[in-house]
Amino acid sequence: MWHFFPGKYMPSYQVNRALSQAHYGGGEFAEILEAAGNIDPDNRETFNIAWLNKGNEVYGWAEDYEKKGAFVSARRTYLRAFNYLRTAEFFMPLGDQRKIETYVKAREAFITATKYFKEKPIQVEVPFEGSFLPGYLFKPKGVKNPPVMVMFGGLDSLAEELYFGIGDHLMERGIALLAMDGPGQGAALRLNHIHSRHDYNVAGTAVLDWVLENLKDEVDTTSVGVAGVSMGGYMAARCAAFEPRFKVCMIYGAVWSYYSVWKGRNGNHPLAKIVQHIMDEETYEGVLKKLEGFTLENGVAEKISMPTFIMHGGGDKQNFVEHAITLEKHLTCEHEMKIVPEGESGSQHCQVDNMMPTLDMYDWIAEKIHA
Repeated sequence: MWHFFPGKYMPSYQVNRALSQAHYGGGEFAEILEAAGNIDPDNRETFNIAWLNKGNEVYGWAEDYEKKGAFVSARRTYLRAFNYLRTAEFFMPLGDQRKIETYVKAREAFITATKYFKEKPIQVEVPFEGSFLPGYLFKPKGVKNPPVMVMFGGLDSLAEELYFGIGDHLMERGIALLAMDGPGQGAALRLNHIHSRHDYNVAGTAVLDWVLENLKDEVDTTSVGVAGVSMGGYMAARCAAFEPRFKVCMIYGAVWSYYSVWKGRNGNHPLAKIVQHIMDEETYEGVLKKLEGFTLENGVAEKISMPTFIMHGGGDKQNFVEHAITLEKHLTCEHEMKIVPEGESGSQHCQVDNMMPTLDMYDWIAEKIHA
């Protein structure tokens, strides 16, 4: 992975994350480098400010395009503004008023952009335990009743982000994407105060039941798959294990035990406050206790019955490759695994350093879900 900040993994990873999405409309190379150039990797606030300033600047351009009726340009520009604001919000302290304001503005940018899509996505609200899980249904243009992948993102991620890259690759293969904010994610967390849980299959089944009941005229309800990226790799596997009605499972970054990911870290880790937030825990010790349930051990993985693809990077520094290897050993279903060898382009966490190795994953999923 290219280290924009030599020796500084996390801020460099976030720059690569934005750059990888630029290919799909989630940024512009020069704008990303300009923002990164204003960051002191040893000063987190400079990270927040650099991305916030860039996001606000680009958001203003988008508004100008929209006022002029230049809706194609407005769409493209709102999408970039969303991703810069998303990046700005990510590390903001929980008590910082800018955090929720920046999130709301980012979400508004994305929703405004979707008004000018040729194939407008459908915003969905899946009832869940007295509230709802929000999401978006993205459909491939010109395909009647396509199969659909229900997808959850990673740690404290946003459903909107799944559009960039993942949405493109699925839709060009004739597959719809139902991008969801599950418990502990996006608007479900920030606006509806729904926190994460180890039994993510409860949310997965709620979404599947809703799809079967409400999207009969939009998708092929006999071909519904489940997917997850990063921490979502655990969520997808958990959903697949306890919900055999899913036709395929796409694990884009495996997590065998999320507790094992965090037990070797401490409360000073860059993502520690985020994981405390999604778990609704005030202490790191409380997080570790709750994370003990986030595992595919004890026969959970063996319950997965549908065709499953595991995608992982051999050089993943967040969820080590051993998670994928262990999970694959426990699968009893039809499955395929691709590990990009460490040192090769695409070997980092969720292939942010090169998404092209994931093409095999999409091809395999398309073959199985269209069968």
